[in-house]
Amino acid sequence: MKDLLAKCKLCPRNCNVNRHKEVGFCKAKDSIKIARADLYYYEEPCISGDSGSGAIFFSYCNLKCLFCQNYEISEENIGKEISIEKFSDICLKLQKKGALNINLITPTHYIPLIKEGLMLAKEKGLTIPIVYNTSSYENVESLKLLDGLIDIYLPDFKYYNDEIAIKYSSARNYVNVCKKAIAEMYRQVGKSMFDDNGIMKKGVIVRHLLLPNMENDSKKIIEYLYKTYKDDIYISIMNQYTPMKKLKYEELNHKISDDVYDDVINFAYDLGIRNAFIQEGETQKKSFIPDFRNQEF
Repeated sequence: MKDLLAKCKLCPRNCNVNRHKEVGFCKAKDSIKIARADLYYYEEPCISGDSGSGAIFFSYCNLKCLFCQNYEISEENIGKEISIEKFSDICLKLQKKGALNINLITPTHYIPLIKEGLMLAKEKGLTIPIVYNTSSYENVESLKLLDGLIDIYLPDFKYYNDEIAIKYSSARNYVNVCKKAIAEMYRQVGKSMFDDNGIMKKGVIVRHLLLPNMENDSKKIIEYLYKTYKDDIYISIMNQYTPMKKLKYEELNHKISDDVYDDVINFAYDLGIRNAFIQEGETQKKSFIPDFRNQEF
C-alpha cells in the first residue's frame, strides 16, 4: 500500500510526488501524523452519544479552506508522527475507553496507511464502527481502497459553486468531485442503520456548513442531496461557522445569523426532509474546538 505514496494521487490534487522524499499540496509525508486522539462529544448525537466518539485528528489537509477552524493542524501542522502499529494501538485504546466508534477526521492523505492500521487493529480485537470524516475532496479510486472497512461516512458538501470552491479552498471541480465521492460512499455502506439507543452503526451523514452570504448555495446543496438520496441518508445542517482569525475576504469575517439559518432549515423542511440534524443553542464558539497542543498518545 505504501507504493501509492511514491507517486501520490490519493486526492484530486494528483500531485504525483514521491512522499518518501518530498511533499505535495497537503504537506504530509509517508507516515501518519496525528494531533489528537481522545473521546469527543461534539459530533451529531448518533455519532457521539453519551459515551463519546473516538476521534483521531490527522495533521495536514488536502483541502485547506481559508476559514478552517482547525487551522492549527491543517496549516500550522501541529501533531506527532506515529507508526502504523501505534495507530492500531490508539484505536484499541479508544475502544477500551468506551468510544462508540473510531472517528477518522481529515484522513484522505493517509488512506493506505490508515487501511493497514485498521486491518491490524481489527486483528487485535477492534470491533466498534469506523467513521470516515472528510471534506469530500476525494478520488473515488482511493475511497474504493476502504470498501468493507468503513461503516459510517461523514462527508462535507461545502460548495455548489466551483468558483467559490476555488476562491476559498483552491479546489477545482469540487462540486463534481464531491458528488461522485458521496455516491461511492453510499454505494459502500447503503442506507443508515441504528442500534436500539439511536447510535448509528452504518450509513452516510452529509454535513453542510452554512457560510456567510451563501444561503442560496446552501439550498442548492440540500435540494441536490434530497432529490438524489431521499431518506436513505441523513443531512446535517450546521450554523457553527466561526471566524478564527481575520480573513482576507471580508464576507468570511461574520457569523451566520439566526434568521438566515432558520430560513435554510425551513427550506429543507418544506422539501420534505425529515432525516436531518440541526444545531440549536450557542454553537458559534471557539470552546467547541479541541486543544491540539501538547497531546500524548
